[in-house]
Amino acid sequence: MTYTNPALTVVSDEVTPGALRWRSPSNIALVKYWGKHGNQLPQNASVSFTLDAAATDTTLHYHPRREAGAGVDVALYFDGELHPGFTDRTRRFLEGLLPIYPFLRQFSLRIDTTNSFPHSAGIASSASGMSALALCLVSLEEALFEPLPDTAAFFRKASYLSRLGSGSACRSVYGTAAVWGTVSGLADSSDEYAVGIADHLHPVFQSYHDDILLVSRSEKSVSSRAGHGLMEQNPYAPARYAQANQRTREMLDVLRRGDTERFGQLLESEALTLHALMMSSQPSYTLIEPNTLKVITTLQQFRRETGHPVHFTLDAGPNVHLMYPDAIAAEVSIFVTDHLLHYCEDRQYLADHVGKGPHQLAIDGTSGA
Repeated sequence: MTYTNPALTVVSDEVTPGALRWRSPSNIALVKYWGKHGNQLPQNASVSFTLDAAATDTTLHYHPRREAGAGVDVALYFDGELHPGFTDRTRRFLEGLLPIYPFLRQFSLRIDTTNSFPHSAGIASSASGMSALALCLVSLEEALFEPLPDTAAFFRKASYLSRLGSGSACRSVYGTAAVWGTVSGLADSSDEYAVGIADHLHPVFQSYHDDILLVSRSEKSVSSRAGHGLMEQNPYAPARYAQANQRTREMLDVLRRGDTERFGQLLESEALTLHALMMSSQPSYTLIEPNTLKVITTLQQFRRETGHPVHFTLDAGPNVHLMYPDAIAAEVSIFVTDHLLHYCEDRQYLADHVGKGPHQLAIDGTSGA
């Protein structure tokens, strides 16, 4: 599919300056995407839960230029300060969208963004950030031109654009859970955008918790972008891609059946497989830290003693996600406070859960349309 549309240009004198604002969540992959090809296309399918508290709040300010430029005029402010690195990455992303949105040359753009969690620490800040920006862009398209046919078309286009900025971001535009990648038997699934699967989930998973233990708030030593690139020469890559596709199909079945035990087995194996792929890359690297392992072993002991279905996963970083059903939330909260927080930097963690997805905000911060 393609969204290329050279007709999407404006008469600058007829456009008044404005701003649009979206809050979009991060997501946690249950079956991991690690390795890509072409223009941000996945080597394997993946499935994720959409989070709630871990989110990015982005405001896109637009002002018409007197004359269109050759590229995109943009400045990105992170937590109120101009961030040259993020600005350069965002400019490259937006200039890559010019075949889809040629009108971007006709505006000066300012992006104000902030996270509810540390960026570049392995909590998928690029997923929440790029999805929030993509949602602002699709809203800008609708403000300047004709509305898209329906809500489904709006979020599908936002998912498509998000993928071009950060692969996993395409899953964040859907509430509860999403699948990215072509999966046999899953209608409309695609490598080019994600699809929401909230209606496929057993009730136990619709209120699942994810406590994110901040073992380290520091920026990762190796970015996810670099990690994906190293998969091209990884000797285990072909077997991994086949395994991930099979596990995506099995995970979808587990989510439908409400099998928390098998869910946990797959979840933890996926986390360890992801980091094993990093350690078997050339050059190899390790993002797990000593306290990551201490959290995992302490959790395993707690599970043996209580029989509670609380399991861990890891994203591309040292921080540990504890996932469990709502029915045992009170007991897990006590366990985290009493036994795990001393492994966390500054004793910090983010108590999160499956969320309803992104929403548009009015510029004053209240919920918008």
